[in-house]
Amino acid sequence: MRQFLMSMTFAFGLTGLAAPGLAATQYPLTITNCGQQVTFERAPAKIVSIGQGMTEVLFFLGLADKIAGTAVWVGPVLPQYAEVSSRIKRLADNDPSFESVVGAEPDLVAAEFEWHVGAQGSVGKREQFSGLGINTYVAPADCVAKINADGGDGVRKALFTMDLIYQEIAELSDIFDIKDRGDALIADLKKREADAVASISGASAKNLPIVFWFSSKEVNGDAFIAGKNSAPAYILKTLGAANVVTTEEEWPLVGWETIAQADPAVIVIATMDRRRYAADDPKVKLDFLKNDPVTRELDAVRNNRFVIMDAQSMNPTIRTIDGIEILAKGIQSSGLAQ
Repeated sequence: MRQFLMSMTFAFGLTGLAAPGLAATQYPLTITNCGQQVTFERAPAKIVSIGQGMTEVLFFLGLADKIAGTAVWVGPVLPQYAEVSSRIKRLADNDPSFESVVGAEPDLVAAEFEWHVGAQGSVGKREQFSGLGINTYVAPADCVAKINADGGDGVRKALFTMDLIYQEIAELSDIFDIKDRGDALIADLKKREADAVASISGASAKNLPIVFWFSSKEVNGDAFIAGKNSAPAYILKTLGAANVVTTEEEWPLVGWETIAQADPAVIVIATMDRRRYAADDPKVKLDFLKNDPVTRELDAVRNNRFVIMDAQSMNPTIRTIDGIEILAKGIQSSGLAQ
């Protein structure tokens, strides 16, 4: 984690530097974003950011002074951005209203998830915003090879990779004419990812069955478990471990009897400040696992093999790299690394 904070601080510190020879953005700029063409006549002056992952990318790029409002927070912002984040209006901890977003008078609404701003957007449809002269941008990680037609977490048809995060950074850098910042951040993140992979080269999980538990609507009900192409699946593939879930749904609801059949050796538990669902609290998760007659017999529970991971590391975000490091350390400390 310390390395993560240092590297992100380094990248943020580069925001005032211009790299010689980098081409400036030529406006009007037209990009294709999640199947729609969006044209920017100039760099946006005011942003509303919907989704913690999107907000943190904007912070990394040094664009905090342009953010007029934020929404959809799962946990605390990274420590180095706590002060700047506290000065920005939070429209809602969860889904903001369309009126509150428009009321911030943005010329760009940037969303982490298509279910907030999309064809069935819970906040608003892209056409609603464009009709008011407001551009929209949705993170590529939530629409490339992904279907969000049901308005939920969606179905991911291909494995998520960090390349989608790098694409997001590059596109936002073009939109705001800050290519130097974007290139520096991408280079730094790629180095971190390579270093994370190298750090576990001698600790391969060797198809170790592992489950990622995000939350549950009811504590003793079906659990939201990471699907086979999700960000956690990318973490598992990087480490050589095996996901116990084979569905393409991003976060399918899975019964514990089904999970018990796979008998995971490690359970990764999401920690978050959000309290939307009954099992958002990691302490509640642990209490259930240790006392439920089905889950207490799982190999991971009997041997106390739990890895606590920030929920943002389980979403397709920059923090996914941090998730690789956290799980690698958890596997090593459990004595399961081969």
